[in-house]
Amino acid sequence: MESLTARGRLVRVVVTLVGAGLLLAGTLVGSDDNFPFGPFRMYATTDRLDAPVAEALVLARDAAGDSLVLTERETGIRRAEIEGQMSRFTADPARLVLVVDAYHRRNPDRPPLATVSIVIRRHAMVDGRPTGVDTDETVVNWQVTR
Repeated sequence: MESLTARGRLVRVVVTLVGAGLLLAGTLVGSDDNFPFGPFRMYATTDRLDAPVAEALVLARDAAGDSLVLTERETGIRRAEIEGQMSRFTADPARLVLVVDAYHRRNPDRPPLATVSIVIRRHAMVDGRPTGVDTDETVVNWQVTR
């Protein structure tokens, strides 16, 4: 087994101190955007047991009049990606063309989509358990223009 040189030890100590300093600074003044040097607050909070649980759904109606729920299986787009871009979709509903295009690439033999909506479904909870009562709020609605 070889011993580290004085220079090697110094480099390791400096790297360790810089890393620890970044972690400390990020913890004190950072945000989720600074991860891994900032706190990852997503899992650091909790909701009341009776607080409703919200879920974003992408709903569509095709040219044949059938209603569809567009999941990752139909589009390749995860729900988290939809939720993460929600402000962009509400500001410009025509951005839903990206979802429509993804749907048609995966389902070329299905009728074309006529409308696409993003709905927030809130599941009512009591003591941390679902009650079976859901409420829907349409936050984006777009008429497909092609």
